Amino acid sequence: MLQSKKTILIVDDTESNIDMLLAILKEYDTVVATSGEDALMILKEEVIDLVLLDIVMPGIDGFEVCRRMKKNSEWQKIPVVFITAKSDEDTIEEAYAIGGIDYVTKPFKPRELRARVKTHLEFQSMVQHLDFIASYDMLTGILNRRKFFTLSQELFDTHENVCAVMIDIDRFKHINDSFGHHSGDITLKSISQSIAQNLPNKAIFGRLGGEEFAILITNIEEATVMKLIEKVRKAVEESEIILNDTTHVHCTISSGVAMKESMTKTLDMLLQKADNAMYEAKEKGRNRSIFRA
Repeated sequence: MLQSKKTILIVDDTESNIDMLLAILKEYDTVVATSGEDALMILKEEVIDLVLLDIVMPGIDGFEVCRRMKKNSEWQKIPVVFITAKSDEDTIEEAYAIGGIDYVTKPFKPRELRARVKTHLEFQSMVQHLDFIASYDMLTGILNRRKFFTLSQELFDTHENVCAVMIDIDRFKHINDSFGHHSGDITLKSISQSIAQNLPNKAIFGRLGGEEFAILITNIEEATVMKLIEKVRKAVEESEIILNDTTHVHCTISSGVAMKESMTKTLDMLLQKADNAMYEAKEKGRNRSIFRA
């Protein structure tokens, strides 16, 4: 979800400049830092949508703050607008070269500054929306197939202790055939939410297609993951899915669990083991989880 009111970090060591910027940008939530060091601390603690950054400051200057932001995966997409009295071409060129998105010279022109800030925030919102639709399944809100495999491959390549879980909704075709595809969509959303609410934050959870989901978790033991998946199974089984005012249904899931071992050379091999275990769970009566070593 995008924030309804954007938050701007103002970084300037001159009180009169800060007062002016606060007055110009009163329609936004604003946070103030009077040094580069303070700015970096605030970035660790607050969700910031745009930074107005003075260049010349004692200690860490604005250029160094921007360099550190662009090296940090959590901050590098935050737009940085430099605000400064310097207007020589070398300074302007460096501001853009290190990752600044715009450059505003002092003294500020209020309407121009508001227009630039508004434009950059709107563009940032558009980028965030495009990132979302490129990474998340639009029906369920969880990771889509492409993003799931991208993140899972990174985790598989960097960790030895990796567990994969494949999940399939039992008799999902019956929901579509009996109540229609809209009811099927409601069911998919409800079950994905039930699963997500019972997973640890570190889990990678995505929809692979249709009624099939996958989870990747690292640093977890067999007994712990089976306890977790049993909790997920019960949560789905006990959840009442409201299709309309008169129709409520319950669904179950079948799951297959597999751990990465020395012979598991690829992510596909790990997921295939989990998938085979899932089909075994279905063959043995559904609504159960099976571990495959």
